Amino acid sequence: MKWNHAIKDYEHYLRIERGLSDNSIINYSLDIQRLLKFLDENDDTSTPLSIEKDVLQKFIYETAKLVNARSQARVISGLKSFFNYLVFEDYRETNPMELIESPKIGRKLPDTLSLEEIDTIIAQIDLGKPEGERNRAIIETLYGCGLRVTELIELKLSNLFFDEGFISVTGKGNKQRFVPIGEVTQKFINIYKNEIRNHLNIQKGHEDTLFLNRRGKQLTRAMIFTIVKRLVEKAGIHKKISPHTFRHSFATHLLENGADLRAIQLMLGHESITTTEIYMHIDRSHLTEVINTFHPRR
Repeated sequence: MKWNHAIKDYEHYLRIERGLSDNSIINYSLDIQRLLKFLDENDDTSTPLSIEKDVLQKFIYETAKLVNARSQARVISGLKSFFNYLVFEDYRETNPMELIESPKIGRKLPDTLSLEEIDTIIAQIDLGKPEGERNRAIIETLYGCGLRVTELIELKLSNLFFDEGFISVTGKGNKQRFVPIGEVTQKFINIYKNEIRNHLNIQKGHEDTLFLNRRGKQLTRAMIFTIVKRLVEKAGIHKKISPHTFRHSFATHLLENGADLRAIQLMLGHESITTTEIYMHIDRSHLTEVINTFHPRR
């Protein structure tokens, strides 16, 4: 079996069997491409079926010189997944990555914004320009619903159920969930939808897409990052802020105000509550208040 054939089959497995997004599949493939580059540079003719642990250990050792521990752990995880697939399909009997350990990495706590900082960022939007109303609706939706960037740009008009107070979101693994949407967020989406979007020359295939660029097409992930970056710079906020920060802030503020962790998990679309529990580490100050309020021995 040649590498190109193995990678193509693996990508098909990730898409069909595991339901991963295109972005996730690309990242998994990049890990294998890095290994191929290493083999080529070292004149190593190992195939997916013949490659051994010692070759992979050398590759991981060289990778460790170039990337941080977190990236190294991701590469190891990606390769383990690839060889597990080959074992699962009976191409190999064993996984050569099985005994290669990932570096120990601490849990990285996400940056968050205060409500005042979010209001300051929104205040930088020039509502005199057509894209202003759109950008305000985008920020309000990121923060008001805790969406991932891909979920935001793929949001459809047909996903909006404002009468019921929900939107339908397609998350990782093509899994759908219903997320509550507040009246404030609904209001700004409706302003954009009725006053700006209605006057765009919408391109074929994008008629149902909510957020559009000036040419009437779906926005890209890169454009959302650019919008946020420019607004944060104008606001003079010196934090490492990305669109994902609004999602972190959404979860953190809910938790700090007494929301149930399980409810936050469902709204964020986390498969495991362990992922959601990271927000328990951000600000523990409210936990004392919870004990003092609810414990019978308070």
